Amino acid sequence: MCTICGAECNGCQFSGNCRGCESTCGKPFGGTCVAAEYIKSNGKEKYAEFKQNLLAEINALLKANNIPPAGAIHELPGSYVNLPYPLPSSETVKFLDNTKVYLGSQIEKTNSNVCYGVVVDMDFILVCSYGINGSNPKLMIYKSR
Repeated sequence: MCTICGAECNGCQFSGNCRGCESTCGKPFGGTCVAAEYIKSNGKEKYAEFKQNLLAEINALLKANNIPPAGAIHELPGSYVNLPYPLPSSETVKFLDNTKVYLGSQIEKTNSNVCYGVVVDMDFILVCSYGINGSNPKLMIYKSR
């Protein structure tokens, strides 16, 4: 499968639902892809720089909230990172679009079954915590960029 960003798709667990980035003009699951949109506008070289700057922005936010830093960010399907967060009203809400591709990272909390998740697009940064297999998700930060 050909990609715009250069991601290695062979063996990807989502390849069964993915129609390919290059053949769909950067919309492998139907919605937009942060990576493809950025690369189409600015080029691959600038995308690497963008990801580096974005990681620094994320890590500054994490540090300010006493969360360990993210080591990298990766392209992730919305369907994989769109967790249902409980609201005080006892309802649950998903904030993301399953058809989009976001940038994100998982940070494992030392000596714990808790992980932190970071999901980013051009408009926001979302930080959450969750247990094994995404259980018991808690929205920690939703910040406009």
